[in-house]
Amino acid sequence: MADEDRRRLAALMLTDLVGYTSLCQSNERLALEVLREHAQLVRAEVSRHAGREVKCTGDGYLVEFPSVLASLECAVAIQRAVDRRNAAVPDEKAFHLRIGLHVGDVVDRGGDLFGDGVNLVARIEPLALPGGICTSQQVYDQVWNKTEERLVYAGTESLKGLPHPTKIYRVTRTGDPSRRAADRGADRRRIAVLPLVNISPDPADAYFTDGMTDELICTLAQHPELKVIAHTSVLRYRGTTKSVAEIREELGVGTVVEGSVRKVGDRIRISLQLIDSETEEHLWAQAYDGVLGDVFAFQADVASQVAHALELLLGEGGPRPVRREPTHNIEAYTLYLKGRYLWNRRTEADLRAAIGCFARAAELDPRFALAHVGLADAYNLLPEYGTLSPHDAHPQARVAALRALELDESLAEAHASLGMVCAHQSFDFEAAQRELRRAIELNPNYATAHHWYALVLMYIHRLDEALRAIDRALELDPLSLVVNRNLGRILLASRRTDEAISAFERVLVLDPSFPMTRINLALACVQKGDLRRALDAVAAEHSATMGSPWPAVIEGCLREMAGEQGTVAATLVELGREAERRHVPPTCFAACYLATGDTDNALAWLERAYDERDEWLLTALTSSFVDPVRSDPRFRQLVAKVVGG
Repeated sequence: MADEDRRRLAALMLTDLVGYTSLCQSNERLALEVLREHAQLVRAEVSRHAGREVKCTGDGYLVEFPSVLASLECAVAIQRAVDRRNAAVPDEKAFHLRIGLHVGDVVDRGGDLFGDGVNLVARIEPLALPGGICTSQQVYDQVWNKTEERLVYAGTESLKGLPHPTKIYRVTRTGDPSRRAADRGADRRRIAVLPLVNISPDPADAYFTDGMTDELICTLAQHPELKVIAHTSVLRYRGTTKSVAEIREELGVGTVVEGSVRKVGDRIRISLQLIDSETEEHLWAQAYDGVLGDVFAFQADVASQVAHALELLLGEGGPRPVRREPTHNIEAYTLYLKGRYLWNRRTEADLRAAIGCFARAAELDPRFALAHVGLADAYNLLPEYGTLSPHDAHPQARVAALRALELDESLAEAHASLGMVCAHQSFDFEAAQRELRRAIELNPNYATAHHWYALVLMYIHRLDEALRAIDRALELDPLSLVVNRNLGRILLASRRTDEAISAFERVLVLDPSFPMTRINLALACVQKGDLRRALDAVAAEHSATMGSPWPAVIEGCLREMAGEQGTVAATLVELGREAERRHVPPTCFAACYLATGDTDNALAWLERAYDERDEWLLTALTSSFVDPVRSDPRFRQLVAKVVGG
């Protein structure tokens, strides 16, 4: 270590101006004006709180403080000053900051700071919401009993540079007029229905328990004043030993519904209770007894009574939602639930198995609209996760979605399915938006509709809107693997590379084998210039995405970019062989030619991808991978055709 280097602990703050890069591209004059005001505002508060500006990062600041409490107080003062400033200007001139706080070990080299502490605060800052503040566990431990601000646990993150995951806290500012996302846990209207426990003598009766859980979620989700966590997130708590407090922290819920189902012969007892997640007080409990006759009528009646109990407890008025029985056939409903579980796994084998479940459910009850929705959704995803061509898959998806709407025009799930068919089959993004907005109107709690709406907005390069839409999906389904992964895709398209990497890393903590996550992580690492880490990510993806050509394609491209001449040529030969026996997305070939700088062939294959409605093209157009041809007139014409539909 150099003589002038000094190692010590430091209380650090890192700020970032949200959306500054995209603002520069769209309105440079306004961007410079915002940057100037932002600098004046931040520096004024740093001075008031005895902070030392270590460096300006262009659109942000690294600041050191004499105490951890001073760093928190300064961060809060900055965000309040931004709020006051934004309230006095037109919306188009408003700006927002993300702020990260950490206390850790640094190396002081001539006044500049380096080391783990700086690296970690840089990892924490992107986790903050626009207008928000995130802190590490170390900051929380220092200030939790010294401030009026509320620090709310926001989950555990695996941060680069730390051997173990660390807890992250969001700051809820005292006196804030609006309820921030970090403080959702205090809102009793935000509800998690935990998987009910099957205590029947026969384990095979679990189907009824699953059906009762799903019915409760669906019925409560119809209520416009409630925010109900989606099935995919609560499913992770089946058999959990976690406390209500831990679940509250992870999901940000104010109310938890838990209970059990006991079925003996034709007799059924369902025991339920509502729990205030903050105090763990039991708000209400009830047991329901019935006879196994019309199972779905019994489930619907219980769910309706629970909804009514919540209305009374929460003081919610208005008409009570009506939940239609999806089917009278228990076997069909059980197959539908199994199909949805498989569909969420996102592998080709699971999607094909899901199609079998949905098709059999539709045979057992041809008027079971959700079974047709399931078919539409599975066929819509097969070209992305499997080897079925869009030409073969998308027409079947459209037929199934239209059949579901024919059976029930008011079904939000059916409108959402048709929306994605419109996006993928015909690149008709106006129709896609119309259908997805209709789905959200019919069921504001349907997380998948918000998720898919975000993807459509990403496809047409409305990235700020896409982030807002996917944030809403995450409010409803915070532990969804695919929603968290696609948050990373939107951040990557927005060139917010570090945040995208953090999003992909969060998915891998939840499920290290979730398909396509490491491919996306690799692309983010390429965008950051870290080829070695990108290659490591792709190497681990092969087993997760069995059958997909993409791991081999990206690995070949990366090796070529790293100087291993001939790897792309070998990949192209293998792709040609593959294409003789199954569908290979044209974008795979385009990626190879882009990696070798063969512009003409790359553009020819991208045109073919457009002709075949290869949905990978929609992602490719937002990727930095196509930057070498982005200024080519032929590429611009292609983008105009795609976005124009």
